[in-house]
Amino acid sequence: MRRTAPHAPAVPETPLPAAGTAPASGEHGTAGDPAGHRPRRELRTEFDFELPRGYVDESGTVHRNGTMRLATARDELVPLRDVRVQENSAYLSVVLLGRVITRLGTLPLVHDGVVENMFASDLAFLQDFYRQVNAEGHTRAGVTCPHCEEPFEVELGGSRLGES
Repeated sequence: MRRTAPHAPAVPETPLPAAGTAPASGEHGTAGDPAGHRPRRELRTEFDFELPRGYVDESGTVHRNGTMRLATARDELVPLRDVRVQENSAYLSVVLLGRVITRLGTLPLVHDGVVENMFASDLAFLQDFYRQVNAEGHTRAGVTCPHCEEPFEVELGGSRLGES
């Protein structure tokens, strides 16, 4: 069975200027702040999670806590060349998750073979988690209370399914 190549280490982030510092050349302020003195949020590229059931390795150890990084365009394109994906599109998420999960418990390496042997509920959790962090950029979701109809946010990352 063909496995994908090991992941390259993440590129370290360049720190953003502190709030209140002058913008770098080419940056512009907002309409309410023409000088460009606006607070910036640091780009978050890794997100911790906890699997609902956990991956059981060959020795019987259960691995539940892990980290997923943001996907790049390359992460989404490379699996399309994989023969398994070309033969069965259901493999796309398995190969893709094998590229973006950087840590799972004490496993020395996470790859598509690990993802392939996860419980279906954990795979579904990771697919939802992937969509949340890559589409939204965060792991919070806006919801409305069914009783008082007040809007609020819930944290999805790192929580178990069914907990709020």
